[in-house]
Amino acid sequence: MPLPRLIPCLDVAAGRVVKGIRFENLRDMGDPVELGAAYSDAGADELVFLDVKATLEGTPALLALVARVADRLAIPFTVGGGVRSVADGASLLRAGADKISVNTAALARPTLISELANLLGSQAVVVAIDAADGEARARAGTEPTGRRAVDWAREAEELGAGEILLTSMTADGTRTGYDLELTAAVAAAVSVPVIASGGAGSARHVADALEVAQAALLASILHERPDRLASLRHELCGLGVPLRDAA
Repeated sequence: MPLPRLIPCLDVAAGRVVKGIRFENLRDMGDPVELGAAYSDAGADELVFLDVKATLEGTPALLALVARVADRLAIPFTVGGGVRSVADGASLLRAGADKISVNTAALARPTLISELANLLGSQAVVVAIDAADGEARARAGTEPTGRRAVDWAREAEELGAGEILLTSMTADGTRTGYDLELTAAVAAAVSVPVIASGGAGSARHVADALEVAQAALLASILHERPDRLASLRHELCGLGVPLRDAA
């Protein structure tokens, strides 16, 4: 059985890492290239890079930034935000991403997931779900969809998604713990890996999430102290969480 993964997340806007609470009041947290390299060196299993302003649209600036981040990493790298077509996904892979993440465009046109999986392989397709009150939301969490997160995760897998990145909007940025009930429900509904996101504030929170999900996304808990990742790994091992040897 694969070991649990610790995945720092870089929410990026205008070329800078930002973080807020429940998707609002974004604060500047630093340079994505330097933070990405620091996490890679500190033993992260993967890195997720999300353009929270969804400005892809083929812009050379974002693709250049993805290339710069990828050049500094020794770990798998997922990029999302504004992916609306197979061409967008292919451009990101050419720029250095290992996987692409889709959200709003897939909700609007679910067959996009199959198109991406057919061309790039399911292992390269991550469907991100931003959920509030059990409902999948679109456009950075601002737009209701009427779809239950559990149902959408199941449909996404059927269409070819290789992973589900599940963010609890209620818990996001609060550091009060993941939404374990929602995460467990989604994980039980699919056979692909689920990445728990939103709410990590302590090693105990992460350990609890890894009891129901295959990976934990980390943001606020790390960005103010990137060196926290090494001590977090040590704490998790002390709590009995089996992690890969990052030495």
